[in-house]
Amino acid sequence: MASSALTGKLEADVEIKASPEQFHEMFAHKPHHVHHTCYDKIQGCDLHEGEWGKVGTIVHWSYVHVVCLDGKAKKAKEVVEAVDPDKNLVTFRVIEGDLMEEYKSFVITIQVSPKSEGSGSVVHWTLEYEKLHGGIAHPETLLQFVQDISKDIDAHLTQAS
Repeated sequence: MASSALTGKLEADVEIKASPEQFHEMFAHKPHHVHHTCYDKIQGCDLHEGEWGKVGTIVHWSYVHVVCLDGKAKKAKEVVEAVDPDKNLVTFRVIEGDLMEEYKSFVITIQVSPKSEGSGSVVHWTLEYEKLHGGIAHPETLLQFVQDISKDIDAHLTQAS
């Protein structure tokens, strides 16, 4: 069993103008379109195995995590663990790539809900992880990175409508 100092969970909410269904669609069925909304952060998402929007599908992400200060291109190979259109939820587990140099496990869950009042939605990001050792930082900069991506995607979705 891993020490609690090595495991963690970070969460953040981002308010957007797009509908829950529009935002969910981008990550569940069209992740290969995400780079069109934020090319400075995401350079691509390629289908490695499976079918877009299906559990078990494996995708390759190419991204630049500028917030981590090195600004170098990063890679992540992820398997889709959950897709729930009723809850506008999608979960990815990182299985290879740069994050695996610091983390034993890394799971990203995105759930989008309608705002309780007014129009728009709330994107809830959850990062669950286990660090390889105590010298690894918690991924706060990655949490900020995904929040920034949410805003870029929202701007793209609401501009198009």
